[in-house]
This record gives sequence, structure tokens and C-alpha cells, in this order.
Amino acid sequence: MHFNISQTKTRKVPMKKQILGFAILSLTASLIAADAKEEVTSAAKKLGEKASYSWKTTVVVPEDAQFKPGPTEGKTEKNGLTHVKMSFRDNTTELVLKGDKAAFTNPDGDWLTPADAEGDQGPGRFMAGMVRNFKAPAAQAAEIAGTTKELKKEGELYSSDLTEEGAKTLMRFRRGGADGPAISNAKGSAKFWIKEGVLTKYEFKVTGKMDFNGNEFDVDRTTTVEIKDVDKTKVEVPEGAKKKLS
Repeated sequence: MHFNISQTKTRKVPMKKQILGFAILSLTASLIAADAKEEVTSAAKKLGEKASYSWKTTVVVPEDAQFKPGPTEGKTEKNGLTHVKMSFRDNTTELVLKGDKAAFTNPDGDWLTPADAEGDQGPGRFMAGMVRNFKAPAAQAAEIAGTTKELKKEGELYSSDLTEEGAKTLMRFRRGGADGPAISNAKGSAKFWIKEGVLTKYEFKVTGKMDFNGNEFDVDRTTTVEIKDVDKTKVEVPEGAKKKLS
């Protein structure tokens, strides 16, 4: 008895077709990433279009870090009024913005404007810089999304690494140029959570080395911002701030 055994030969794909296939896959991945970035940007914009919202920011740093910021609570209304409370150890700093005007408290609890803090080489100068570069979560999230490399979507979560420049900007608290410290080996990543087309939470992590006044130190910081009370938040401005904003 004789059996005919046929052998299947593997067909070799021509190099041109391989290159074309890789190009198509690469283009598809790029389009998906672009769509994801657009979805995150749109979700942040929709949050900013809400009548009001509140947020809580928490920052996690290594146990041996010298600078350990406490939680930040913020409230903002679409009319441009924003009130923020930032804690550090036993101290609390308040910040109020109204349009292009701003006021903040110093360590003694006195209300100042950025102009009042000019020439201050201590906390006042640092706070004035933060005030000038402050962005509410909706605007900050959109800015961070713009510095992502390739956003990937998994359900309500969007995640990506950051560009080096994006990581540097966040390490400097958005203070750049000659006023910002020198940064090296900057890396970062970001995550965004979206529900029903609106941003509900985002998180970013940055690492690297920062040179401040000739002293280099490591940076390893994870910041999480949770959005709450959308369309239900009411901003109340302290009397001291009202006088500075008038």
C-alpha cells in the first residue's frame, strides 16, 4: 500500500509587502493614539465648560523626600472665580483668582498679590511664580495630554508616557525659561479617566534630577487629581482676598 504525503511549503512574503504591512500597522497605531488624545482633550474641555466643579489633589513622594506637600482642595466656577487651599505640614496657603487678578496668603496669613511679592526671595516669590502659572484641572489636563507620546485606551482609562519636555514642565510646576531650575534625565507618564465624555480624574508621575541654586536633588513625584461636585460647587471668597482683587 502506498501513501502520497504532500508537504506544505511556507510562502515567503516579499520584502515590499512586509514593509507595506509594517507601515499600515504603524499608521493605524498613530491614528488610534491621535484619536485617544483628541478624546482626552475633548473630555477636559467639556469639564471646563461645566458651570463649576471641585477637585482634590494628592502628591506622593518617597519617604525620605524633604519636600512633602499635603493635599490641595480647589473650587472653580465658569465665570473665572477660583479658590484653592494648599497644605504643607502644618501650614495652609490659600489662593484666589478672578479673571486675570490673583491673591494668595503668606505664612502669616496676610493676603498678597503677585506684585506685592516682587523682590521677595522666600516663600512669597515661589508662590507668586505658582500663581502666575496656575491652571485649573480642566486646563492642566488638556495641557498634559498635549505632551503625551502615544495614548492608549482601556475602557475609561487612557495612559501614555510623556515627552521629555512635558516631564520637565511638570517638574518645574510649569515655571520655565530662565526662571526655572535646570532639569536632567526627565521622564514622566500620565493617566486620564473619562466617564460619559467628561474628565473625572487624572494622574501624572515625573522623575529626574533638578538643580536649584547649585544644589542637585532627585525628583520622584506622583500627582493625582480627582474631580467632584460638578455643576454643584459654589466658590466663596475670603474677605481679605476680596480687598486685593477689587
